[in-house]
Amino acid sequence: MADTEPLPDLKALLGELVSRVDIAERPFLLALAERLAAGRYRRWAGEETDAARVAVLEQCAEREDEIARRIESLYPNPDEVRAAVEAAVPEFGELDRTVFGGRPLADQYALQAAGERLGAANWRAMAEAALDDETRDTLASCAPLEEANADALDALLA
Repeated sequence: MADTEPLPDLKALLGELVSRVDIAERPFLLALAERLAAGRYRRWAGEETDAARVAVLEQCAEREDEIARRIESLYPNPDEVRAAVEAAVPEFGELDRTVFGGRPLADQYALQAAGERLGAANWRAMAEAALDDETRDTLASCAPLEEANADALDALLA
């Protein structure tokens, strides 16, 4: 992949995938994306040689897992929801390869930071539309974790 190839439009890509999932399952789809991101952060940490950078990336992975745990806790039947989401978006597991694969590390970090900010905006928007306080609070609580990861990536890129 050429270094000059433009970065993908994450908002458009995510919007297309989300549109294929029932509205009640959309937070769960994003929780699956958080799990993918956690794995990506751990892969980056495993490839890093600087201990401070490793710690930053591992903290980011933990925040991604925490977001996923919070969202998954909203569903009494997470296995059924996961199956429905995966059926609606079968290519979901390939997103890491198709979006991040072959790109320079700086581009991957920039893409991930943009994704974190998009995630924060999505959690806030979903929180505003939530019908009950528990769901609203849980969704809203994810946005600062996303922003912390975006800030961490920005610092690594600086």
